[in-house]
This record gives sequence, C-alpha cells and structure tokens, in this order.
Amino acid sequence: MKKKILFIVPHRPGRSPGQRFRFEQYLSFLRENGFECEASYIITEADDQLLYKKGHYFEKFKIHRRAIKKRELDVARANDFDIIFIFREALVTGSVKFEELFRKSKAKIVFDFDDAIWHLDVSEANRMLGWLKKPGKTASIIKLSDLVIAGNNYLATYARKNNPNVEIIPTTIDTVNYQLVEGLRHEEKIVIGWSGSITTIKHFELAIPFLEILKKKYDKKIEFRVLGDPAYVNEKLGIKGIRWTQETEVRELSYFDIGIMPLPDDEWAKGKCGCKGLQYMAIGIPTLMSPVGVNSDIVENGVNGFLPSTTEEWLLRIEELIASPELRKRIGDAGKKTVEEKYSVNAWKEKYLGLFEQLLK
Repeated sequence: MKKKILFIVPHRPGRSPGQRFRFEQYLSFLRENGFECEASYIITEADDQLLYKKGHYFEKFKIHRRAIKKRELDVARANDFDIIFIFREALVTGSVKFEELFRKSKAKIVFDFDDAIWHLDVSEANRMLGWLKKPGKTASIIKLSDLVIAGNNYLATYARKNNPNVEIIPTTIDTVNYQLVEGLRHEEKIVIGWSGSITTIKHFELAIPFLEILKKKYDKKIEFRVLGDPAYVNEKLGIKGIRWTQETEVRELSYFDIGIMPLPDDEWAKGKCGCKGLQYMAIGIPTLMSPVGVNSDIVENGVNGFLPSTTEEWLLRIEELIASPELRKRIGDAGKKTVEEKYSVNAWKEKYLGLFEQLLK
C-alpha cells in the first residue's frame, strides 16, 4: 500500500524557487519509491498578478478568505495522509491554527524552511499589511512538527531550540536538467548576470556601485542582465528586466558569462541557502557571492568561485574574469563539480527518501 504525503504550500507547482529546489525536484523519486504526493496551494496564477502590487487590499482580502477555506478542506482530509509536509507555513498571516489542527490528525508533520522566516521580511508592495505577519510563529510550527528539515546550519541551529528532531538538507539543483545551452554567448561581449525576483531585487541593487564603475570602463564590451523582475529598469546600466519562466530559465542563465549574488550581511541573509549561486554554478557559470551565511560553505574562494566583500574586491575579481576566458572556464568547471557532488538532487535523494521512511517506521 502506498504512503501518502500532502504538501501544504503557498504557490502552484513550478512557480516558487523555494518549493522547486526544496522538494518538488524530489517528487518523482518519492513516487518511484512508494509515495503518493499531492500539493495543496493557495495562490493562483491570477492571484500572483495582484499580490505584489501596491494596494488592491479588497482583492487581497478575498485571496486570504479563499486560502482559509482551502486549508479547512485540507484539515478535513488530513487523516487520509501519512505525512503532512508544511513548507514555511500554512497561511501567510500570523495564524498557526491550521498547523495545530494538522497536529491533531494521525499524519506525521514535516516542516521545511529555507529562510530566516522568524525575522520579519515584507515586500514593498505589502508594507502596509506587514502587521498581519507574526514571524515568531515559526517557533510554534517547529514545536508542532515530528521532523524539521532546514536548508542550512544557521536555520537548523534556530530550529533545534524548539525541536530536537532537525535534519539539514541543503537547497539542491537537478543537474540532469541544469545543463548549459550552448551557442548563446558572444566572444566580443561579456554578460554579467543576476537572477532573482521582485522581492529580492533590492539585493541586486547592492551591486550597482561596482557595476557602474565597470560600465564606465568597459562600456559596450560588457552587458548586464537581470532575470526575474520584468518591471526593473536601470537606464544608466542599460538594464531592462527579463521575465522569468520555468521553461526559459536555464536558457536565460546560459547567456551569463559571470553570475553574481550580492547580499547584505544581516540576519535575514544569513538564513538564505545560496540558491542563485548554485544555479549559476550548476551550469558552469563562474560565480561571485557575498561571504554571508551558507555562501562561505559553498564557495572556496578562488577555487570554485569568489567571495568578494567590498566594492574593490568585487571589481578586482570581475575584471580578472573579464580578462581571462581560461579563468572563467576553470572556475566555472570547478563550481559545476561542486554542485554535482555536494548540492545536487542526485547527491541527496537517498537521504531525502530515508527521512520519510524512517519517520513512518
């Protein structure tokens, strides 16, 4: 008899990087090994068009009401499942009502998180609704869970204050599908790229001081690309944001000669799992990441990537990469090998499966 898992998630499959790289990549493997997997999400494609726009409070309230009804249906059938897997939270507000109700079912509760979500982080468009969030609820959800899966040691350390059964599984890349699309790069121009979203574009803007210096020095010999926020424009740098889709993601990344992941050194960033950098590295793009949190575990400076922390260091390392195709290839190849060996689905799938099987014994 197959074991059944209900994934309680905010977004539809294929939409959220967190969901894709935390568990969606493992679903086929779980199914091959005797698990039925179903995802229950509360934010539709139409909702996406409103949630990250300012205002529209009545429409956002209706989305919340629909979300509550969806979770009520999930609770009503919770006993039909062996595992309830909660990614980050059941509702985006401060309530833990549904996590508490899931706990009363016969299902085992698994909680997975990949950010320091016990700290408040609200998008600019929803700043006025920030009071609805209660980041401290993360500790309550952790206490209610039979198993907690954390994306890095920083998150796990926090989780272990509230639950002894915590396992670390890093954010991973499906290296079978993440393969460089050949023939997109141009020898006469170096593309420096960043991939993210509307909510993380503020991190990209940390790069503007050194990108402006590079633009002044190299002009048309370099190009900057921003993938993920189609509304983003920086005329001085010649940037018009590119819309992200799952179907075109790897192709768009394949234009990059150099990938950057600047981060602030704050408590929120310390909890991040290095996903952008791992994506670049997986397809052989030489990668520069701020030495914040798990980034310093992923990258060995000067071997499989670079960890610049000042404007001067960012400039130095990028200019070295611009000047040397050989260095770009060496760093890119080493980064790709790191992902394959330590941060790939293939490297972690047996561990992932084993956690679920052990939980049900």
